[in-house]
Amino acid sequence: MEASVLLYGLVNSAVLMLTALGFSLTFGLSGVANFAHGSLYLAAGFIAWMILHYLGLPFMLSVVLTIIIVGILGAAMYRYILMPVRGIALSEVIATFAVGVAILEFFRWAGFVTYDFNLPSFVKGGVEIAGVDVDYQRVIIIGIGAGLAALLWYFSHKTKIGLALRGMAQDEYTALSLGIDSDWAAAISVGLGAALAAVAGLAILPLGLISINIGYDVLLIALAVTVLGGLESTTGLMVGSLILGFASVITANYLGPQWSEVVYLVAIVVVLAIKPSGLFGKFKELEERV
Repeated sequence: MEASVLLYGLVNSAVLMLTALGFSLTFGLSGVANFAHGSLYLAAGFIAWMILHYLGLPFMLSVVLTIIIVGILGAAMYRYILMPVRGIALSEVIATFAVGVAILEFFRWAGFVTYDFNLPSFVKGGVEIAGVDVDYQRVIIIGIGAGLAALLWYFSHKTKIGLALRGMAQDEYTALSLGIDSDWAAAISVGLGAALAAVAGLAILPLGLISINIGYDVLLIALAVTVLGGLESTTGLMVGSLILGFASVITANYLGPQWSEVVYLVAIVVVLAIKPSGLFGKFKELEERV
């Protein structure tokens, strides 16, 4: 395999993992499938752009403020929209999807539809690796993705709050009997997932322009990665990202870039037909055995 395919396959895998991380975390810690994930990702880009251009704040301060704002937006979405339908899976999906569409269409209505919106790179320039030129932003994305995956695994498996949230997702009634507030846990997980969507958007959007349609593409990617790897599995998230990352790069190289999204759709259909719980998922298998 060519060095460029290997390197950009790794970069693409990191992009996919970072894109899906917030969606996977929210479901794994609260059982909520947040279909507004792509819209929150895109909202982070537009909010950061507005802070930079209207308030004139430094870029890194804009990044921090944007992550906080989007995290609060996610928690508020749970408190005022998801809480009344909590526990009704179909209603949760419809509610989050409706919020996502509303966010995207709000930005469309506000005029954010031209090609004038982009974010600066964290660091300008690039480096040559194995004869292949790679810009620093993509190298940073690999570092952020790997670091966040490790940090979130530690948070969800080794900290009291993380274990409480996982316990709530696995058996809400038992968790309630132990004094864990289910609404508090769900609001925290949705807020964290939204903040991670913002981190992904702020890291990845500098690679191109900010476009409304990206919101739908991001949701498709998040679904494909988490369905393939297992909705509640950090290991599955990483493996699924690697599989789809290399598959989409190879497909783009040999069939054309327009076929890349087909890889995600095929992955969703095939996995749901053969192993609905995903490569490393357990919840569905446990339900089937019971």
